[in-house]
Amino acid sequence: MQNSLDTAQIGNTGLDVTRLGLGGAPLSALLFDVDEREAVATIKRGFELGVRYFDTAPYYGFGRSERRYSHALAEMHRDDFVISTKVGRVLDPADPNAPDDGFVPHELDAVFDFSRDGVLRSLEESLKRLHLDSIDIAFIHDPDRHYEQARDEAFPTLAELRSQGVVGAIGVGMNQWQMLAQFARECNLDCMLMAGRYTLIDRSALPELLPLCEDRGISVVLGGPYNRGVLASDLSNQTYDYTSPNAGNIPLPAEMLKLARRIKTVCDRHAVPLKAAALQFGLAHPAMAATIPGAVTPSEVEENVQMVAYPIPADLWAELKHEDLIPVDAPVPRP
Repeated sequence: MQNSLDTAQIGNTGLDVTRLGLGGAPLSALLFDVDEREAVATIKRGFELGVRYFDTAPYYGFGRSERRYSHALAEMHRDDFVISTKVGRVLDPADPNAPDDGFVPHELDAVFDFSRDGVLRSLEESLKRLHLDSIDIAFIHDPDRHYEQARDEAFPTLAELRSQGVVGAIGVGMNQWQMLAQFARECNLDCMLMAGRYTLIDRSALPELLPLCEDRGISVVLGGPYNRGVLASDLSNQTYDYTSPNAGNIPLPAEMLKLARRIKTVCDRHAVPLKAAALQFGLAHPAMAATIPGAVTPSEVEENVQMVAYPIPADLWAELKHEDLIPVDAPVPRP
């Protein structure tokens, strides 16, 4: 059980984040329309409830997420929150004659650029959109097909900025764990953002990546703890993950849906919301510094705060392990 005010240190940086943060992709109106006033109110409500870690990226809404954070956080003292953004994509004017790409209409397009100039440009433009003088955490964003350039150009650029105090911590953010492990072995990272690969229904990062991060003092931020909303639902939603505009149409693999339903049955038996178990399971691993579920309304962020603090009996975790629904060696929360 956590409290939204609990904190964890990022690597050895001295930078602390609240264990519960707020992911900035959904409120950016990237894949579906989200009213700007509602998005700003959601961020402010999170802050009121003790959330002090906010994640964003140029790619999220093609600049909308960062602008919305700037409107919400303008009233807050800069020392009272931690913000992370990302590099690896720069925003250029969109082609008005381009075919529909599945995103909410946007005036800018994101173009991959992991070069030194691209990283510097990306951060400079992010600071302008955020109306800030500094970035706390900078992640290299989705370098799946650009590993060498990200390692050889983007990372050294961020490392230089870290040494100069321009950014407080640096890392990599991806939807897969395998390449994150490569970065962990080859680069001096403070942290990484891993989306969806350590949840109640996808524990693929447990055997290799998380022990590696623990051994090397790399803090992990967990994105997508609900696996694109599946674990935040009544499980009638049978879509899974987010990797593209059409991700909402990807069927949840049958074995994962079956697993989720069996886990929910155990949660129901112990009168514990599936959402609470999902949030707290991810945070229980010692490598995990924070989890950043998305929210698009104040009531959703309120519920996340409640779920991360919801009391869960030890018997629930014991039953999940006994029924082979979670790995027997998976760390679980203390009551």
